[in-house]
Amino acid sequence: MTDELTPQQAGAVARTVLDEVERAVVGKRHALELVMLGVLAGGHVLIEDLPGLGKTLLARSFATALGLEFTRIQFTPDLLPSDVTGAPFYDQKSGEMVFRPGPVFTQLLLADEINRTPPKTQAALLEAMAESQVSLDGVTRPLPRPFVVIATDNPIEYEGTYSLPEAQLDRFLLRTRMGYLPVKDEAAMLRRRLDRAAPEAVLTAKSDADQVLAMRESLERVEVDDDLLAYVVSLIDATRAHAQIQVGSSPRGGLALVQLARAHAVLRDRDYVVPEDVKAVAVPALAHRITLRPELWVRRISQDDVVAGIVESVPTPHTTPNPAQPVAHA
Repeated sequence: MTDELTPQQAGAVARTVLDEVERAVVGKRHALELVMLGVLAGGHVLIEDLPGLGKTLLARSFATALGLEFTRIQFTPDLLPSDVTGAPFYDQKSGEMVFRPGPVFTQLLLADEINRTPPKTQAALLEAMAESQVSLDGVTRPLPRPFVVIATDNPIEYEGTYSLPEAQLDRFLLRTRMGYLPVKDEAAMLRRRLDRAAPEAVLTAKSDADQVLAMRESLERVEVDDDLLAYVVSLIDATRAHAQIQVGSSPRGGLALVQLARAHAVLRDRDYVVPEDVKAVAVPALAHRITLRPELWVRRISQDDVVAGIVESVPTPHTTPNPAQPVAHA
């Protein structure tokens, strides 16, 4: 087992991993940082975007750079729950039923186009994501540690998609989008492809499973003051009282916000959280956990816009770091 890491040491490893991933995924540093925050905070990440924007490459690159076992499931309309979790089969040699593990038994799972499959199959991932285990035929089987799901889904108006149920969305620690590259970055991406004379950059592992677990443990040594906890609760409460929101964030949203803020602090070489950490992760952590009033969909008002407005409106606490703690590095 890898020795314990301080938050500063964990941040250094995380930045090294990000630099390695960025060799393959060009011009997406913000999206990459959010995925890294999800890994550090011990959660799962949902990437929502159109096909062809590098979502699969991102997941595979993170698996390589983190040194984790990687499996990909392509979700389709005819995919069965047993295709995800595995199923028992009859072993003719022993004459017994033997469990054959499904692709969910891995360390980093890419659930590709998760909203192309019916809700019953989507639900097969629920227990795995919530409790890192699979229960089948009265037997509970633990999943490898760490267990991270990076799921991709297409925008809901895209043809052939099913909306993800609220319970499933709530299991994702954060949601982000890739988006199109700026023109200059897209040109740089094409130039890199020509220069290396290979389809993809060859990445190397900058971490391993034990070190990922140690990085997660380091978050528990990141201080969060009471006034910042009150600030988080105020943000969550504001989603429940907002005129444009039909269903506000669950308590799980507050837990996600705290852990992602701690991870954000670690990535910036700090062992304490400041209000800017909370603000930086509020939209990715909360937007997918709220349900807007139906009439807003017609007006093209997004969940991200509403949560961003809440962050602007809720008063920010004036927290001053403990002088005994190290000075933050940008």
